[in-house]
Order: sequence, then C-alpha cells, then structure tokens
Amino acid sequence: MDMTQAILLTIATAATPLLIAALGELVAERSGVLNLGVEGMMVMGAVTGFAVAYTTGNAWLGMFAAILAGAALALLFAFLTLTLVANQVATGLALTILGLGASAVIGESFVGLPGVKLPSLNIPYLSDVPLIGKLLFGQDVIFYIAMVLVIGVSWFLFRTRAGLQLRSIGDNHSSAHALGINVVRTRYLAVIFGGACAGLAGAQLSLVYVPQWVENMSAGRGWIALALVVFASWRPWRVLIGAYLFGAVTIGQLHAQAFGIGLPSQFMSALPYLATIVVLVVISRNRRLTMMNTPASLGKSFVPDR
Repeated sequence: MDMTQAILLTIATAATPLLIAALGELVAERSGVLNLGVEGMMVMGAVTGFAVAYTTGNAWLGMFAAILAGAALALLFAFLTLTLVANQVATGLALTILGLGASAVIGESFVGLPGVKLPSLNIPYLSDVPLIGKLLFGQDVIFYIAMVLVIGVSWFLFRTRAGLQLRSIGDNHSSAHALGINVVRTRYLAVIFGGACAGLAGAQLSLVYVPQWVENMSAGRGWIALALVVFASWRPWRVLIGAYLFGAVTIGQLHAQAFGIGLPSQFMSALPYLATIVVLVVISRNRRLTMMNTPASLGKSFVPDR
C-alpha cells in the first residue's frame, strides 16, 4: 500500500504542471488564439519562481513571480499577434526560443543551488487516511489550484455569458464583432490567462517537483500541454484525464527503469513523447470529430473594421 501511495503521489506531481498549462492554453485556443509559446512561458516561470524564492527565501513570492513572468511573456505575444497582427505560429515558436534562451541566461548563477520548496498542506487525521490521505489532503497548494482551475474553467466556458462570448469569438470572430463583442480585448485576456497558467506550471517544476533550477527543466512539457488540448477536444474535464494519463506514462517509465526492465533507458525516457505522437495520430484519423470540436477561428488573425 505504501508503494501504491508513493506511485500515486508522484503521478499527481508529474501531472499537475501539464494540467495547469493545458487549461491555460485551452482558454486561449477557445478564443481563437493559437499560442505555441507555452514551453517558453513555462520555463520562464520556472526560473523566475526559483530565483525569487531563493533570493527572498519565500516560496510563495516565487510562485507569484512565476505567474507574473508567464503573463508578461503572454502579453508580449498578444501585442505582436493581436495588435500588430503577426503570424501566431511563427510568433509562438519565437516566444519559445526567447523563453529558453532568456531562462538560461537568468538561471546561470542559480544552477546547483538548493531550492526553497513550496510547503505541502497537512490536514490532521484526514492526511493519515491509508492510500488516499496524502494524495487528497497532503499536497502542495499548486495541486489544489489545478483542481480549482478545472472546475472554474469548465464553469466559466459553459455556464457564464462571458464564456459563451469567448467561445463565440473562437468559432466566428467576425460574427462576434458584428454583435458588439470586443474581440481583441477578450483575446488579450484569454492569452494573458494562458500565460499566467504556464508560469504557474513552471513554478510547480522548480518549487515542488524538483526544488532547484536546471536549464531547460520544462523538458518539452509545454509541447505535451499543447497536445493535451487537442487530445481533450478543448474540454477541461478531458484535460484532467489526459494530464493524469501522461503523468502515469512519465512516472511509469521511471519505475520500469528502477525495476530493471530490459529496455534501453533512452527508449524509456522517450515514452511520454512517443505517447504524445501516438495520441495525435489516433485523433487526427477521426477528422470529423476533430473538425467538429476545433474552434473555427483558431490561429486566424482578426482586424476590426474601421
């Protein structure tokens, strides 16, 4: 039972950054904006969170700084793509390269230093329940924020007027504009929210998952988060399921190596990314389902009528 509990805890820890980053990107894509800079925003959140936490000795300040760093990069992306109407794909890729390069420069002096870990909650009696106690009642605050985000994003998108307007922009921005909806402002807010989520996901990596800074520590998780949005058909609850499936694959390959399964370690390390490719291939085969759920204005620039 102790082994099972340990595995479940590590799966939850590995899935949390994927879940948060994917939820933020889901909101942005529902508004019709394709931001491929999730990886860059995530790694900037990781280095900023670690740097502030190490400098101040306060992990909470590090977490908030990471959120602001991700939101700042997202604001840059929004300005380039929504105001200057730059190509979203090219700008997103440039943002990832910028984030990876800037994080390496900022984090150079922090490599190898001991980090400040975000404390875990410990609810008396409840956290001592066998198997599920620590999983549900002994996690760090970012885990609970991720759960609240799943509920909140789902409620916002499908139960509120603002969510309906955001989805209408993603489906047909010209019609939404004709109805008086401020397309550019709504997309700005959606993109900034996505960046804040990516920054928080990065903070989880450097303040919880591995409380230290390692260059490029996001290790492709931003790309997996992008794939998760497609895997989930732009539905928040499906993102939750997908994140834990990918988290299980990530942790599973680590335990498989520990148990001495006779497969090359390089192959085992590549399993999460191979799983991502397989999922995308399977989804793309059902073209009707993909087209039905994809926001029709996704990736398309909008210039309001003068």
